[in-house]
Amino acid sequence: MPTPTAPPAAPTAPAATAPAGSPQLSHGLKQRHLSMIALGGVIGAGLFVGSGAGIAAAGPAVILAFTLSGLLVMLIMRMLGEMSAAHPASGSFSVHAEREIGPWAGVTAGWMYWVMLCCGVAAEATAAGSIMNSWLPSVPGWAWVGVFMAFFCASNLTAVKNFGEFEFWFAAIKIAAIVAFLVLGVLGVCGVLGGGAPGASNLTGHGGFLPNGGSGLVAGLLASVFAYGGLETVTIAAAESDDPRRNVANAVRTAVWRIAIFYIGSMALVVTLVPWNDPDVVKLGPYVTVLQFLHVPGAAQVMQGVVLIALLSAMNANIYGSSRMAFSLVSRGQGPRALAKVSGGVPRLAVLASCAFGFAAVLAGYWWPDTVFSWLMNTTGVAILVVWVFIAVAQLRMRKRLERESPELLTVRMWGYPYLTWIALAAVVGVLALMTTTPADRAQLYAAGVLVAVLSGAGYWRQRRVAARA
Repeated sequence: MPTPTAPPAAPTAPAATAPAGSPQLSHGLKQRHLSMIALGGVIGAGLFVGSGAGIAAAGPAVILAFTLSGLLVMLIMRMLGEMSAAHPASGSFSVHAEREIGPWAGVTAGWMYWVMLCCGVAAEATAAGSIMNSWLPSVPGWAWVGVFMAFFCASNLTAVKNFGEFEFWFAAIKIAAIVAFLVLGVLGVCGVLGGGAPGASNLTGHGGFLPNGGSGLVAGLLASVFAYGGLETVTIAAAESDDPRRNVANAVRTAVWRIAIFYIGSMALVVTLVPWNDPDVVKLGPYVTVLQFLHVPGAAQVMQGVVLIALLSAMNANIYGSSRMAFSLVSRGQGPRALAKVSGGVPRLAVLASCAFGFAAVLAGYWWPDTVFSWLMNTTGVAILVVWVFIAVAQLRMRKRLERESPELLTVRMWGYPYLTWIALAAVVGVLALMTTTPADRAQLYAAGVLVAVLSGAGYWRQRRVAARA
């Protein structure tokens, strides 16, 4: 299938990067920061707890679901790594979409991702507050939400190296927890722990490997796709590292296969060690259920602590990512210019605006949980898939242009170009199509469709207006 050619750029289109002479972000992140951000970015509460829903839907076939979605994420990250290594930018895929597709695409991808990250901050802060309230009932959950929001907002207002250090240690704890789980799980499979090797009884019993048929596999696939969201932050952070091109290339190369081991390996161990239809898999979470099966003392308490760390890590990363995305957009004329102000190498007004939106979403969750908050969460549920579509299309266009104009910038190359890019794009569209098969997923599609239409329309209107003034 031929690669689409980019339309000729209008001479009046906004630049895809910040204007010359504009305030610049600092470069305080090191390679070790980026490597850990890449590894820890998708290891969140969705894996530790939310993956139980995927297991309950797909049964042992959740292994296949996570494998398929993991392969898709590897392809998406390889595309993004190719573009980000060639043109590092704090706006990452938004900048690439603007340059290769048009300003309207940059607006849509960027602001949709910003809304998704800010709503993620609200959901994570609320969940972290609930955990703290369960430990200290005398302090209400909303008070902990305020503490967490204030702390991470303040830390992101300081030098970017502080964000990097927080994420480095948060990611180290999460990775250590996953590695420990994998080691214990392998010992359980071998019969050293848990009272005997289970063999294949849990994989083939209880209805077989695919107990709920194709519909169960589809539900598990959808759950697994969204569990991987968040890895894109490393390409946003790369622009503030000491050597953006080399660092983002190394981070992308080392992250994808390790993440596959963490996700696919841990899911395989879970469904091998415990029955997929055990109610505790959803109620307590798959990791706690397995650790209790292996007679690990204090398993529930330990995993609750790990989940809290994962939530705080995600909060920190989402505040950072949303503020840099907002800064990039407004620096390119795609939002209120006031947010582009940089002080001490940090876009502090963009940080405050992102935290304010996130806190407003928290309040919506308390005041209007079934209306405003529900709509916001539905809107952002599909955002990552929309972003992946823009990434694939932008990579198809950029790769062709770079091979012709600047092949030396292709230090990271997409595998099997253009065929694997087209396959990945078709897979994302296929996931969107699968979402039409269930009422809950259709509600997310409708809500996201409204936001995409509004952002695309606003971006296209501004694009035409700029062209008309030329």
